[in-house]
Amino acid sequence: MSGAGPSHRSPPPPQGILFDLDGTLIDTWRLYLESIRRALEPFLGRPPTAADFTAHTPAAERKFLLAWLGEERGAACHAELVRHYGELHGALGEGVYAGVREMLAALRGAGYPLGIVTGKSRPVWEITDRELALGPFAVVVTDDEVRAPKPDPEGLLAAAAALGVEPARLAYVGDSAEDLRAGRGAGMRVGAALWAKTAPGERERFLEAVREHAPDWVFERPAELTGALASWC
Repeated sequence: MSGAGPSHRSPPPPQGILFDLDGTLIDTWRLYLESIRRALEPFLGRPPTAADFTAHTPAAERKFLLAWLGEERGAACHAELVRHYGELHGALGEGVYAGVREMLAALRGAGYPLGIVTGKSRPVWEITDRELALGPFAVVVTDDEVRAPKPDPEGLLAAAAALGVEPARLAYVGDSAEDLRAGRGAGMRVGAALWAKTAPGERERFLEAVREHAPDWVFERPAELTGALASWC
């Protein structure tokens, strides 16, 4: 038909939803910081400093330590991190963000297969799963199952293959620029999770950092994600 305007139909709903874990579903900032500090101190001969972390850029858990300390010492340090993480979880873990359990339940009820792609190692994920009981996930890809951490899309593509869903039909939701860059690199739609951004100016800095990745959704609260995605089912 000549003269027809452009179509403004909404895109089809995703066929599955993948999540980052730390900072998106659960609050582990204090827990991780203290676990890493205690694990590293014997290997460095001193407490690690902020400059240490800036220099070594912890993009993932196990690979971060191996790159810093070398294969043998890094593996031994990681074993200590796992031990401290388990021992400190009850005291320093802040648990699941408000509204996340309800969001996950609603998405599962709507029929979505859910997955996690995280920089956590498999042993630390198993502690998290045991302690927080987030419910069943169709796929969990950890730092141990990939060669390159986010923002490399390898983990996301592995999750898509495990689900048997084309990456373009999946959504990935995370709280960092690396998450959104990885999602875009995998060819997925991406959502920015803002509910953990509570420090002064943190929300604004994050939104500026992810502007280049053009998030398909910006979620202030988990309930907004439920309303945006579960309403399509």
